[in-house]
Amino acid sequence: MYLCGEGIDEILIELYPLLLAGGVANVGSRGEMREELGVTFRMTKPRARISRSQDRGKPFSALGELLWYLGGLNTLEFIKEYIPDYAEDAEEGILAGAYGPRIHSMRGSINQLENVTTLLKANSTSKRAVIQLYDAADIAVHHKEIPCTTALQFIARDGRLHMSTTMRSNDAYKGLPHDVFCFTMLQEMMATRLGLDLGEYIHFASSMHVYDGSIEAMKQYVREGHQKTVQMPEMPPGDAFSITDILLRAEGEIRAGKKISAADFSSEHYWADIIRLLQVFWATKRRNAPGFEDLTELKAEFQDDVYRAYLDRRLKTRILRDAKIIGAV
Repeated sequence: MYLCGEGIDEILIELYPLLLAGGVANVGSRGEMREELGVTFRMTKPRARISRSQDRGKPFSALGELLWYLGGLNTLEFIKEYIPDYAEDAEEGILAGAYGPRIHSMRGSINQLENVTTLLKANSTSKRAVIQLYDAADIAVHHKEIPCTTALQFIARDGRLHMSTTMRSNDAYKGLPHDVFCFTMLQEMMATRLGLDLGEYIHFASSMHVYDGSIEAMKQYVREGHQKTVQMPEMPPGDAFSITDILLRAEGEIRAGKKISAADFSSEHYWADIIRLLQVFWATKRRNAPGFEDLTELKAEFQDDVYRAYLDRRLKTRILRDAKIIGAV
């Protein structure tokens, strides 16, 4: 199966009906599922990486997962706040298949991001710029969770940086929107580091599937209909990976309940807006969270309109949730 679209919604609105209608019944590690083997898709506008749908628009949890990768982390403590389901796979508080340590210190010492950077700076047309996430040791010892992604490949051609992802297994409903967000962000960050324009994103999954528990929600996405393609803004020039420590420091202070100004952490509007997304997430996650009363002000601070709709949606969800809690008391 081959699909092509501008952004994530163009892919999902075509993929989901095909998977629902033609997916073959199988049993996976998390239960019964419908599966299609050998699915490939191409996104021509990777910045259209956030779904505009009511349910698949997940910039907050996807951003948390990206920071987990960038920080080289494998701890449940960090990621469980964004994706609670990871608790099912943790072993003594650690996720054995976490991508962060494999990207930054594969086999204890190999920094694959730096190696790819060095390679493409020396030989811009190289076909060897691969980050390996799946290791032979992953099936030598049993773990609850191992990488679904096997490799990320960066390909520079005609002044543009393309990226291809290969996956042994891909949950089309829960996992795919996060994967596309995180991997295309890494693609654009590498492009800025190398001084290249953003190219296309190509994704291949040996097993593309949906578990039975997600089928009704997937049908609802399809009923919601096609979403207008909207892109995130372009990253500012320079080495985007240099912002990692700043983003993690800002996230730590927000997580700790401190009231901050995103502009104090970055003068670049792009990265300040990313920090504001973190503020929205934490302000709406916890009852009586610091900053909840300032969301209207925070909404006005966003430099790009694309993010305001997600703030409104998350605030609405929080209000409805609180109303249910109060009604049950």
